[in-house]
Amino acid sequence: GGLGGFRVFLLSLVLGVGAIAAIGSLGAAVETGIRADARALLGGDVSARLAMRPASPAERRFLESSGTLSEVTRLRATARALDGSRRSLIELQAVDGAYPLYGTVTLAPRQPLAAALARRDGMSGAVAQQSLAQRLGIKVGDRFRVGDAVLGLTGTIESEPDVALAGLAFGPRVLVAQSALPATGLVAPGMLATYDYRLRLPPGSDPAGWIARARAAFPQAGWRLRSSADASPSLKRLIDRLSFFLSLVGITALLVGGVGIANAVAGYIAAKTASIATLRCLGASARLVFAAYFAQVLALALAGIAVGLVLGAAAPFALAPLVAPVPLRAALYPAPLAVAGLCGVLATLAFALWPLAAIGAVKPAALFRDRIGPAPRRGAPWGLAASAAAGFGLAVLIVATAPDRRIALWYVGGVLAGFLLFRLAGAAMVALAARAPRPGWTLLRLALANLHRPGAPTARVVLSLGIGLSVMIAVALVEGNLALEIGTRLAARAPADFFIDIQPAQLAGFRDIVAASPGAHIEEVPMLRGRITRLNGVPADPAHVAPDARWALRGDRGVTYSAAVPEGSSVVAGKWWPADYHGPPLVSFDAGLAHGMGLKVGDTLTVNVLGREITARIANLRRIDWGRLGISFVMVFAPGTLEAAPQTHLAALYAPPAAAEAIVGRVTGRFPNVSAISVADALAEVGRVVATIGAAIRIVAAFTLAVAVLVLAGAIAAGHRRRVYDAVVLKVLGATRGAVLATFAIEHGLLGVAAALVAAGLGTLAAWLLVSGPMNLAFTFLPMPLAVTAAGAVLLTLILGFAGAWRALGARPAAWLRNE
Repeated sequence: GGLGGFRVFLLSLVLGVGAIAAIGSLGAAVETGIRADARALLGGDVSARLAMRPASPAERRFLESSGTLSEVTRLRATARALDGSRRSLIELQAVDGAYPLYGTVTLAPRQPLAAALARRDGMSGAVAQQSLAQRLGIKVGDRFRVGDAVLGLTGTIESEPDVALAGLAFGPRVLVAQSALPATGLVAPGMLATYDYRLRLPPGSDPAGWIARARAAFPQAGWRLRSSADASPSLKRLIDRLSFFLSLVGITALLVGGVGIANAVAGYIAAKTASIATLRCLGASARLVFAAYFAQVLALALAGIAVGLVLGAAAPFALAPLVAPVPLRAALYPAPLAVAGLCGVLATLAFALWPLAAIGAVKPAALFRDRIGPAPRRGAPWGLAASAAAGFGLAVLIVATAPDRRIALWYVGGVLAGFLLFRLAGAAMVALAARAPRPGWTLLRLALANLHRPGAPTARVVLSLGIGLSVMIAVALVEGNLALEIGTRLAARAPADFFIDIQPAQLAGFRDIVAASPGAHIEEVPMLRGRITRLNGVPADPAHVAPDARWALRGDRGVTYSAAVPEGSSVVAGKWWPADYHGPPLVSFDAGLAHGMGLKVGDTLTVNVLGREITARIANLRRIDWGRLGISFVMVFAPGTLEAAPQTHLAALYAPPAAAEAIVGRVTGRFPNVSAISVADALAEVGRVVATIGAAIRIVAAFTLAVAVLVLAGAIAAGHRRRVYDAVVLKVLGATRGAVLATFAIEHGLLGVAAALVAAGLGTLAAWLLVSGPMNLAFTFLPMPLAVTAAGAVLLTLILGFAGAWRALGARPAAWLRNE
């Protein structure tokens, strides 16, 4: 019969395999790009990062003797227009003359970075991202103020080599020379500044060996040492996770398309009954006939997989210009293509072997008997076992190639449960249609009969369309709950602004400004930065820590001290210390992190604070309400340990918007070193990010739904001959074209409603589990996105059903009956 009956078969493989191959190739291209640009991304062959303190003279001598040194100081500050009318939080970066050791900084207008940052006419130069000029209402050549210093904007930044590793930014990036930093008055003991020392090592040097020597020479420095081999572990983890989740979408599309594969193979074998029976009459064994048709199906599958692999291999070349500034190396990557191809082969076997096994049930007598009464045929038990084995192999492949096997196992279990639930729902709908009372309306009676007649695609349509709809509904409900949480609940409880870098001597003046504004109050705590170096005396880096707790060991964390239990925390294990405690260091730790790190009350935690290692016993574990967006710390020390260390204060301001704006203006005007972070702006930015991610996920989920629609269209097309026969008989019996069309419309409308109802239930359940489980948020049922998605499903089935019915109505009864 040619390739016509295999369109859905081929397209399902092309789309599914192509998506998996494209996502895998893009992930490999980014990972290769990171490795190739590692020195530029890190800023050197090796990097030593210190928090809240510069390198000591001895440490600096060691660094300078190791190679070419570049020093970069990073901190947050407030930039203001000269007249004070506009201000913006900025990410300030002070660089020396050696920066950058690798790569280049591109400016507009074109000029060397050193020339742009040079001091002219008694004023230091600065370059910034274009967004700063827009926020302050200035242009290149104008002046602006940072701290106590007046700077001249000499250019805007077009590209930086290390921007991909800059981390979370709360404002535009501004670059100044190291020599300009003291004039700002922003660097003082305890300020939240990061000192990054990058080195270009002599040729032939071993970065790993240098890191080992640095750790041995300064065991308590508390610096974070990295080489270009691990320049961007966080970015790599993000790319791996993103590639994994997107690959799951591709696999889901492939599995949904598997229903179309099974339908196409089953329809093909049914159409070839006469040919198979003839071969059996001529002496061919069932094994030989099976091998012949299996070879045909496998050849077609390999052709579809090959097309998908070609599309996937081309993805890095096509998308390279769209992912800047993430580094990407467009090339051919065999490993992800092999995984995608193997997924396609296993999916084909899982869905095709069972219907192919029905060949053994075709007896030679079928050549004569099937013209009168076709007998139902089911695949042999070995076919079911082979399909199950292929499905198990696909599950093993998914889990084995996943960066997080726990999530992969949950995915596999969810897919199995989803397929089972929708298959049962389809069977239940067929049973209900068969057992429903005979309605008096003839058209409805005919439509119900079509749902349970032999060969009806009801169960297959509910399965394929229902899975795609479930994904769409779950995504819509999760996104809606996130938007509700960010825009309503968090905004109602969150402070108006956070103030950082408040010096102890400025606290009294700061409090006076807040007290002068009616209805305003603050939550204020001392703040330092520390890095966890040991767990129960064992170095933290090689310690066995759960993946969801590993983030707390990757860098510096905020620490504080308190005599009372902090607001928003509750002690769940151990006891809080007395308010007048004096004794050995004690620490209160986050209960969730303690569980992930295998810690309990009585264990010890070693934290490096400003180059000094403090080993404290865990006195209690706290459950922290992070959703209040107040001031919360994973580590709170008992009094008597950190008071003498250089420190600043962190404050959360609670005030009406107008009062908060006035307070921010007075505080930053009086204390230029203090920076204010607007929570409303941060929430708005988070909301925009969530909306963007939600839109992207909906697009990706729509890809799965598109494959489901493809399967639905294939099922409708496969039943075209039966639909034409029904239309001809009904018209001969006196039915009008409108009545026939209405019958088919009711049939497909019922199909769409059934799929939408089941998908609504499963999608809502999945959204509730995600929101109330991993996200730890209150779930709110949102009827609007659910209703819109369900209505779209019904409309879609009606449109496709109408298209199929319209073709059937075009058949001429006389010609059809003569041929029969």
